Amino acid sequence: MKPVLIDPFGRALTRLRVSVTDRCNLNCVYCDREGVGTPSSEMTVEEVTRIVRLGARLGMTKVKVTGGEPLLRGDIVDIITAAADIPAVEEVSMVTNGVLLAGKAEALVKAGLRRVNVNLATPFPETYKRVSGGGDLTPVLEGVKEAVRVGLNPVKLNMVMLKGFNAQAVPDMVEFCTQQGTALQLIELHSVKDVVDPEFYERHHLSLDAVEAWLKAQAVNVNVRKDLHFRPRYTLKGGVEVEVVRFSDNCDFCAHCTRLRITCDGKIKPCLMRNDNLVDILAPMREGIDDEGLVKLFKNAVSLREPYQA
Repeated sequence: MKPVLIDPFGRALTRLRVSVTDRCNLNCVYCDREGVGTPSSEMTVEEVTRIVRLGARLGMTKVKVTGGEPLLRGDIVDIITAAADIPAVEEVSMVTNGVLLAGKAEALVKAGLRRVNVNLATPFPETYKRVSGGGDLTPVLEGVKEAVRVGLNPVKLNMVMLKGFNAQAVPDMVEFCTQQGTALQLIELHSVKDVVDPEFYERHHLSLDAVEAWLKAQAVNVNVRKDLHFRPRYTLKGGVEVEVVRFSDNCDFCAHCTRLRITCDGKIKPCLMRNDNLVDILAPMREGIDDEGLVKLFKNAVSLREPYQA
């Protein structure tokens, strides 16, 4: 399906990222809360499904379910089933902290989930406890193993790079991923106004220049994800794929953004970094707006997209 929504800068929207809850069972020091403050409510399964169906109709056929921690919702399998059953949806994936994944991975695969990203900043228990606000690494590792076993592919580990926590741990994570059969995604810490503490950002932001230099030296192949932010992807000698997500000094991140976000309380969020241009669709849905009215709201939100400037 050709994209229907194209923003004022010529970027076609093909991906829909839907937060289904703001609740979480961890308190990670780097959490960006999907770029939002404290939502007032959550959408129902039916409301999420309607938004995904309409998004797919408009060309956003790749859907990623996020939180908070999406596995805290007792009806998460119903959400995945409903999204995956929409004919125009090509793929449903999820971002999770992995704490509850071991017990739900098989049901999620049967529901139609195809890929999963697990937030894991370190393979070391003590560092993990510091980063996650006291979390236990053991169930997360069990979740990763179970996700691989049941056939989610790829299982990708999201490693937010943090000065003072895991700056030297990339080789260890690469080895861990080699053993587990997972991919790795290195994510530069980013600052979201009124969400991420600017003092924390200044203390712990880490340039990824040295990391990328190391990856280039280890790589047997390098390609670029033209479908998403032009992210470089390094295939290392052991077969592990490492993707790098950079925000600062990277015009490609915005210039090639193909993603639209939905907050858990039903607002279209045109940009991760901004909260001053949200478009509410949940209230109109609950007031009885028809699909054509929703299409107009989607188009309005897309018209507000612009390259982010700090």
